[in-house]
Amino acid sequence: MPIFEFRCQDCGKLFEKLHINPKEEIKLECPDCKSQNLQRVISKTNYTTGSGQNDTKKPSISSKSCGSGNNCSTIEFPGCD
Repeated sequence: MPIFEFRCQDCGKLFEKLHINPKEEIKLECPDCKSQNLQRVISKTNYTTGSGQNDTKKPSISSKSCGSGNNCSTIEFPGCD
């Protein structure tokens, strides 16, 4: 079940919204000020790599051109094939 995170552009409140059924119409509004002026934000993750100080496996970032002068980046986590 996807949980989406939003920030209210009027009061700054950060909140989550559970979206169970993609066919269901949901009303998105700030739980504090009831504004519908929202921005979807990328949720933080709790991902760690390695098992200690001597572990050399670290995430790597690769970049490529996405056309028209735009660049895209991809982060690759070790062990996630």
